[in-house]
Amino acid sequence: MFNPPKFAGMLNSIMKEKSGKSEDEKLARELMEDDAQPKVNKKFTTFREHPLYQKISTMRTLASTFHIEDPFFREHERVNGTVTRINGKDYVNYSSYNYLGFNGSAELNEAVINAVKVHGTSVGASRLVAGERPFQRSLERKLADVYDADDAIVFVSGHATNVSVISTLFGAGDLIINDSLVHNSIIEGIKLSGATHFPYVHNDMDSLENLLKKNRRNHERVLIVTEGLFSMDGDIPDLPKLIELKKRFGCFLMIDEAHSLGVLGKTGKGVYEHFDADPHDVDLWMGTLSKTLSGCGGYIAAAQDIVDILKYNAPGFVFSVGISAPMAVAAETALDLMKKDLSRVRRLQDNGKLFLETAKRLNLNTGKSLGYSVVPIITGSSRKAVWLSAALFKEGINVQPIIHPAVEERQARLRFFITSEHTAEQITKTCEILSSLCKNEGI
Repeated sequence: MFNPPKFAGMLNSIMKEKSGKSEDEKLARELMEDDAQPKVNKKFTTFREHPLYQKISTMRTLASTFHIEDPFFREHERVNGTVTRINGKDYVNYSSYNYLGFNGSAELNEAVINAVKVHGTSVGASRLVAGERPFQRSLERKLADVYDADDAIVFVSGHATNVSVISTLFGAGDLIINDSLVHNSIIEGIKLSGATHFPYVHNDMDSLENLLKKNRRNHERVLIVTEGLFSMDGDIPDLPKLIELKKRFGCFLMIDEAHSLGVLGKTGKGVYEHFDADPHDVDLWMGTLSKTLSGCGGYIAAAQDIVDILKYNAPGFVFSVGISAPMAVAAETALDLMKKDLSRVRRLQDNGKLFLETAKRLNLNTGKSLGYSVVPIITGSSRKAVWLSAALFKEGINVQPIIHPAVEERQARLRFFITSEHTAEQITKTCEILSSLCKNEGI
């Protein structure tokens, strides 16, 4: 299977690096040029004529021409944890968000099985129609407690949480200023809101301040939105400065904690605990249930008035089925275990630090990573990233390449997700193998 947008950029990069006029190259260039020409049909009778499908077809032909194996959509045959099984073979796995190792644990499995016996696998309709379930409100109260918030609201999709919440709370006449590297779900929510919006330079507080100085007075409500831990680079925002700017300019502040809950702070409560900040200074705490919490869905923890608005108006909540017992109970159990056993948080932070320090010692380019749960290895081109991913796979290591257009071509990378369950031996050996591959290929 293919990821056409990523492969398009990668194959273009490969073609630029090729020299000469081989028959394969001529064919590839003809295919790309043909694909670039608009195709006008009098009648649209099949989706094989759809430009997006034609692009997929072109990418398949190009990949075959250059003998490139698609590294995406590999089938994992068991729990996708520190070790995963693909085609009957075990691999050390760095492509899992199972940060604290709760997914597949005996405690979670038992809790979920018991919940299914009582509540079944689905609630069947939205909570407005089908009513509340005790496991839904129990999870929301515990999520609110993490941030000392009035309340929380849980959605069945993390992506839909950002899209629905931002577009519900903000609209025409408002202003949204976002970090330039925020997740697609935030960008889609901003677009749907109809608000005026500007990005500020990644983690650059001067850039944000300048935008506020120029634009704040022209709008009613203003939202600043960023992430607690950036999933591409492994760096974090300057939360104290964000809070200072929010207060000085009279804005709302939203933090996406998808990758920082369970990762940052002494007890895993996220970026506010990391900075010893007051969680009440952030208006909207967003997070997902699919990473540290080993379920599926998203949440907002906030003041009661915000939660009430969302419960009665956010399309992703009002018109969507409520979260099911298996997902809610898995997330709640993981949250309880995180609070009970802080050793997992400490192990995760130690492992991230070990990976970062080992990679740097071996002269691997780790970019902006601070060494928590995300450490990229910058390769400088999509071709190199895909080649290294394939070479590591042959060595029993599973890690995904991140290539153009997901990132700039010169920022193409391998992205390693570190968990509490990786061993020091796995981490050290992975870095050594990667360093050796880079040296042998002149990367």
